[in-house]
Amino acid sequence: MPGEILDNRGRGTAGFVWPSVHPEGRKFALIAAAVAGGAALLGLSLLAWPLGVLTLGILAFFRDPERVTPRDDRFIVAPADGLITLIQKVAPPRELCADDGTGGRGLDPAPVTRVSIFMSVFDVHINRAPIGGTIRRVVYIPGKFLNADLDKASEENERQHFLVERGDGVKIGFTQIAGLVARRIVPFVKGGDIVAAGQRVGLIRFGSRVDVYLPEGTEPAVLVGQRIVAGETVLGVLGQSPLLEGVRQ
Repeated sequence: MPGEILDNRGRGTAGFVWPSVHPEGRKFALIAAAVAGGAALLGLSLLAWPLGVLTLGILAFFRDPERVTPRDDRFIVAPADGLITLIQKVAPPRELCADDGTGGRGLDPAPVTRVSIFMSVFDVHINRAPIGGTIRRVVYIPGKFLNADLDKASEENERQHFLVERGDGVKIGFTQIAGLVARRIVPFVKGGDIVAAGQRVGLIRFGSRVDVYLPEGTEPAVLVGQRIVAGETVLGVLGQSPLLEGVRQ
């Protein structure tokens, strides 16, 4: 059940739970199902069957499975499902660094490690908070719809920045980036909201990407080419900079 505590010594229960469908997707599924039903009633089977498949595809795309988030103040958990496509040293976006007019400090503009997570249309598109804390900024930037797998998508595509700050001052910035098919970024939180690590904070409709800016002195605990799970995979451990290597097989 949601909120249940589980651990690595056997506490808790586990079993398959059919994922719910996020409300944001139910209206699209209902429309597709209604049109498919109408086509079937009219005897237009060549149209009804593809629309029926489309309905199932919409339900699958907007699935919202439960996740078990590891609880440790050192952990930065993945905000998105998908494939690690880029790990680079870059300066954070100016929207996360500049004075926002409230006197609150943003990220330091010095280069840090950015981890880019590419979400295909087959991945869960609900995004989650990488740490617990207060949402200090939610900044929407209109832009293009380039392939989200490209490096320049971070600066040219439609995107939405989040800045989360813990009580001890640790800040994590992350960005939802629209892709070729994505046409809307939907936030679930606003500035001033308090979130827990792994809590749902937004979604992107269809293929897209999420960039995470790790704090100085922290390197990722994941590898390029690795698939990760939002709210469960530990993306990095604060203050640790291990060199990790993997083998494609």
